[in-house]
Amino acid sequence: MSETVSKSPIKPLMRARSVLTNNTALYIYKRSFQALLTLFLASILSFTIIQFAPGDYLDTLRQSPQISPETIADLEQRFGLDQPVFLQYWYWLGGIITRFDFGTSFVYSRPVADLILERIPATLLLTITSIFFTWIIAIPLGIVGAIKQNQRLDRGLRVISYLGQGFPSLITALFLLFIAQATSPLFPVGGMTSINYNNFSLLGKILDIGWHLILPTIALSITGFAGLQRITRGELLDVLRQDYIQTARAKGLPENRVIYVHALRNAINPLITLLGFEFANLLSGAFIAEFFFNWPGLGRLILQAVLAQDLYLVMASLMMGALMLIIGNLLADLLLQQVDPRIKLGD
Repeated sequence: MSETVSKSPIKPLMRARSVLTNNTALYIYKRSFQALLTLFLASILSFTIIQFAPGDYLDTLRQSPQISPETIADLEQRFGLDQPVFLQYWYWLGGIITRFDFGTSFVYSRPVADLILERIPATLLLTITSIFFTWIIAIPLGIVGAIKQNQRLDRGLRVISYLGQGFPSLITALFLLFIAQATSPLFPVGGMTSINYNNFSLLGKILDIGWHLILPTIALSITGFAGLQRITRGELLDVLRQDYIQTARAKGLPENRVIYVHALRNAINPLITLLGFEFANLLSGAFIAEFFFNWPGLGRLILQAVLAQDLYLVMASLMMGALMLIIGNLLADLLLQQVDPRIKLGD
């Protein structure tokens, strides 16, 4: 009895030790340390580049005869613009480390973190919806194109992918706006909800947001859809030419099993890597769609911050983009290791 009791506290310690020494955990710890160093260096570089822009946020106010020099001096002191550049940076970095404070927006006179948190849900909704529909449509069409190589269906799908990649997102958004105008009021083009949104039921609110999502999602998805379809087709064609696929067919395995179990599993690695980059663009990749369709997301907020030289809001958006890129790459590496056991995280 005493022996059992004495050994029981050791088991959780051994389990915790096994987790801490696990290769995956050690890899995550290592990448986390690298991420901190990367973010620190990226913040220095971003802050330095922003300072090269001519003037600052107060230049417009200085040109107004109605604003006195004393008011300008007070604003400079309030925003810290009267300090040397390196002191501005260290004050900003110190606020993040000690209070998780990204500074105050010059334009909105509000904490930067609050502004970003308000806009993140709208951008995430748009980008995740776009990624979802892009992948569930593009991957099956890429598989069909590989299976029906050089047949009429494959040629038609390739023409669609070429057209999709040939149209920039800017042109696509303008074309969709023209369609919305021609079919008005079938498709809404402004905002995220209707004027009487608060009067709808829960289901009505969901349908209203979905109605407003249609055109921005299409504008955001077309280019990614075309590229993903071509990548899926090309990777699957390369795998289908491998000797082990021919051997599997010679053994009499069903064609569906050969394609979806053996071939597709080995062709999916580049797609997982691409998914990591798409994750990195979740919060900043919807800029054009948000701008043209008046979507209340981060894209429009960041554009206004850049134009107004809203220093701390621009810095927060740049750091958020860098962090999402690091997280996206880490998730892609972990998924690749799970999908393909030949890949070692240590490598």
